Amino acid sequence: MVDRDEAYEDPGRAASRLTGRPVTGARAGSGSPAEVTLDGGARVMVKRGDAPGAIRAEVAGLHWLAAADAVRVPAVLGHDERWMVTERVPTGRPDPAAALRFGRSLAALHAAGAPHLGAAPPDGPEDAFIGLASMRNTPGRDWPHWYAEHRVLPYVRGAVDRGTLRADETAVFEQVCARLPDLAGPAEPPARLHGDLWNGNVLWGADGEVRLIDPAAHGGHRETDLAMLQLFGCPHLDRVLAGYEDAAPLAPGWQDRVGVHQLFPLLVHAVLFGRGYAEQALTAARSALAA
Repeated sequence: MVDRDEAYEDPGRAASRLTGRPVTGARAGSGSPAEVTLDGGARVMVKRGDAPGAIRAEVAGLHWLAAADAVRVPAVLGHDERWMVTERVPTGRPDPAAALRFGRSLAALHAAGAPHLGAAPPDGPEDAFIGLASMRNTPGRDWPHWYAEHRVLPYVRGAVDRGTLRADETAVFEQVCARLPDLAGPAEPPARLHGDLWNGNVLWGADGEVRLIDPAAHGGHRETDLAMLQLFGCPHLDRVLAGYEDAAPLAPGWQDRVGVHQLFPLLVHAVLFGRGYAEQALTAARSALAA
């Protein structure tokens, strides 16, 4: 159980408690995550999770990604059920060479694998999160059926419940799910996914190396991470993909499957942010059916 005082403490107090070091400063109005300076000058990021299990899921995801020894992630310096303290990553400008290395490292992360589809990170909860939306990590053996049941249809229902999709619009997603065995391409082993790989979660370090933050890590299809990276734009994406293909070539026809893999993040955004994303999801679904 979280102590009531801990639930309402400020980021500086949480950072001091979790790292055992005095805090000498904090950036005013930085929100969550907040930037805090520890005694000695080290700057750290302090994040509060309001939903039960959110911090546990994120910490487990960061540890699981780090264990692959592929793409770097910020070190976790302390955490409890409510708060997480990580190292601050000084950022620089994206560049083509870093993008190429990132693509190769992302391929290595995926190749580290997962015990099964829907696998939660070790010590991570089955009931996890992608952003502010719930995400259930449920085991599966067959990607098309698992993806339909646990990454598409729950968010279709959620969008209908929130009024961002009409009930008569659900049929197009159900048709895509029925055709997924034919649309999915060759079967692949479960990949170790970041799970929420949009550009905002890609930090271009000042040292020329990329770090990934805010994972929704789980075992899934590697093309899902790549599709999400393309959905919201990524600097030097052509170099990222070139590095990936150099390290681990994708199955033929992967470009035609991007929209199918983008259904998951688009529907999550429809649940969280409204009709505009629902319309994008409908367009992606109709395009998949027309292919």
